[in-house]
Amino acid sequence: MTSETALPESGQHQVSPPRFHRAWSVAIVAFLALVGAASFRAAPSVLIDPLHEDFGWSRASISAAVSVNLILYGLTSPFAAALMERFGIRAVVTSALALISLGSGLTIFMTSSWQLILLWGVFVGLGTGSMALAFVATVVDRWFVEKRGLVTGILTAGGAAGQLVFLPVLAKIAETYDWKSVAFTVSFAALAVVPFVLLFLRNYPSDVGTTPYGAPADYAPPAKPVYQRGGAGGRAISVLVMASKTKVFWLLAGTFAICGASTNGLIGTHFVPASHDHGMPITTAASLLALIGILDMVGTIASGWFTDRMDSRKLLGIYYLFRGISLLFLPLLLANTVNPPMIAFVIFYGLDWVATVPPTVALCRQHFGADAPIVFGWVLASHQIGAGLVAFLAGLVRDQIGSYDAAFLVAGALCAIAAVMSLLIAKRPKEAVLVDSV
Repeated sequence: MTSETALPESGQHQVSPPRFHRAWSVAIVAFLALVGAASFRAAPSVLIDPLHEDFGWSRASISAAVSVNLILYGLTSPFAAALMERFGIRAVVTSALALISLGSGLTIFMTSSWQLILLWGVFVGLGTGSMALAFVATVVDRWFVEKRGLVTGILTAGGAAGQLVFLPVLAKIAETYDWKSVAFTVSFAALAVVPFVLLFLRNYPSDVGTTPYGAPADYAPPAKPVYQRGGAGGRAISVLVMASKTKVFWLLAGTFAICGASTNGLIGTHFVPASHDHGMPITTAASLLALIGILDMVGTIASGWFTDRMDSRKLLGIYYLFRGISLLFLPLLLANTVNPPMIAFVIFYGLDWVATVPPTVALCRQHFGADAPIVFGWVLASHQIGAGLVAFLAGLVRDQIGSYDAAFLVAGALCAIAAVMSLLIAKRPKEAVLVDSV
């Protein structure tokens, strides 16, 4: 195997490494894939009211489909990470994008709420889960030695910001045409990324005769896991069993569950209908979420930069504390127009949207070594379980009491608890935890 940083063999001339490392092209394609997949995850927020008006389904039943989507998004992640180990990133990502496109496209033919749960919840949940943040962790771990925190922040921002930036576009399409046009648009967006994945995404640096970005001259790639009982699924389960015996895993899973509840589950799903309850046009509310997405790119990339330099536990504590404060004030800010306090909330909350991801990934890597992508997949599963439960419960609260205020206040209190939990994570991993599991 040759590499860009390897020393030349005797009698050979050393080749100067190219200025543009192949790892960056892989990161760019991964970014595009995440943005393409994010388009469908943006749809629920702008389609709750149109589906309610078109079919007469309750918000709780529509939110149930969102909950299934969010939970499967998380539960699929660790198994997808194991499948990427066994069959490669490119095969898994291509299949995931095709499944998203299929699930979205078929929704235009649905006539019953159970079909919404099957297509929107199951199909798209499995597809997006296969391209979740465990995909980010896998790409970063394989292709980068230096700047891991920064690249994690960039890719995470791409997925989260893409979800929100799509919102005003999808809201405008729904307003101008109908919700079926939104489903078709999302189906096309996911499918359009597939050629880029097939052409440019590669599984390992060694596939193209190079080493990860920032690898030393004596770099040796880690041994690939040996699959015995249960294949990829068995490996995902064995890593969960190993990780679940540690306190740090439960603290990371608990804080990330609250992260999901306070972002995708609550704001990502219900901010637009909550604003619409106060007389704000859907397109205006969707534009505010898009602005959150743009600010999120800044906040998450900055978080990645900080993660490379600061204590990840303290970063998480700060992020959760300030997110909780912003959510406690949100019920007072909702109105029929965009006022300066609401803009302040959007800026404050937007910078913090998924800033928690880079330090969470770093702590998984610090405590679980080579198993970190799969461990993070399980941590992400808890994130999505929290998101799914709150997506449903917030819709139920709205149906029962006519307001989302209670949901916002409870989420703010939970974020304060997550801040304390973050500081309880051990600073240094125990040596036993760093042993790879197979």
